Amino acid sequence: MTCRRRLIRFHKLFRLTLLILLVCLGWLPASAQDVAEIIQKSVEANNRDWKANSQFDNFETDRIGQGSRTYDVTILFGSPYERLVAVNGKELTGDQKAAQQKKFEQALSQRKAESPEQRSRRIAKYEADRRRDHVMLEQLTSAFNFTLQGEQQLGPYPVYVLKATPRPGYRPPNRDSRVLPGMEGTLWIDKSSFHWVKVEAHVIHAVEIEGFVAKVEPGTRFELETMPVEGDIWLPKHYLMTANAKILGLISHHSQEDDSYFNYHRHVAPELSAPENPPDHNSTQGGP
Repeated sequence: MTCRRRLIRFHKLFRLTLLILLVCLGWLPASAQDVAEIIQKSVEANNRDWKANSQFDNFETDRIGQGSRTYDVTILFGSPYERLVAVNGKELTGDQKAAQQKKFEQALSQRKAESPEQRSRRIAKYEADRRRDHVMLEQLTSAFNFTLQGEQQLGPYPVYVLKATPRPGYRPPNRDSRVLPGMEGTLWIDKSSFHWVKVEAHVIHAVEIEGFVAKVEPGTRFELETMPVEGDIWLPKHYLMTANAKILGLISHHSQEDDSYFNYHRHVAPELSAPENPPDHNSTQGGP
């Protein structure tokens, strides 16, 4: 997933931690045998999704207040590049479109001209968050209990409903994992493919992050929906987060992030194909 334009540094860290929980919730432990089997199959399915994610380009619409901005997100020589293509549902035209195309061409030229060391540093920065996610996996297996709540029909999908609750006595060993004891969530798993159809989670008691700089408080919640994009690969469809926090214990900070992802398509390396005009994001099924 992409990160951009964070108003406050804590918000970026908090979003990353929440996304880690969303992406990895299926790795949580289970006490009953039937739940353990569901989790194991979900682990296998979602591990495939995780590995395949960077093989796809997509479009992303970020809703900001009453408006929205849509981006063409392309893996450009090893890391994502975001090109603005629409504002408030209307495609860019004229000078605005030409300016975005020029920026893209400049980025393409710059990345083509990189030295091996420069390219390695750029890609390493992009991959750092993914590596940190895997470190967090080890903590999730210790931080939560996982139980089966029942079965439901969620849209076209028959699903298992599982609940994650904080495990008593868990002690976070590092800064990023401090948020885990303050959260609980629900996961809807497709019964046939064991992919996640939807995840919801919320903060149940205040959690400090980045020392005493910021405190995430009850009222913070988020949800993730995924969808099949190719064969047995499912990727994010919609992400919503409402954050309630205090900065330095004094300043209340409320924010919302509402992102939709659509038109996933296999990445084609620029060396092989660098089309002058990207696909029309309004003509693709699955768009917002």
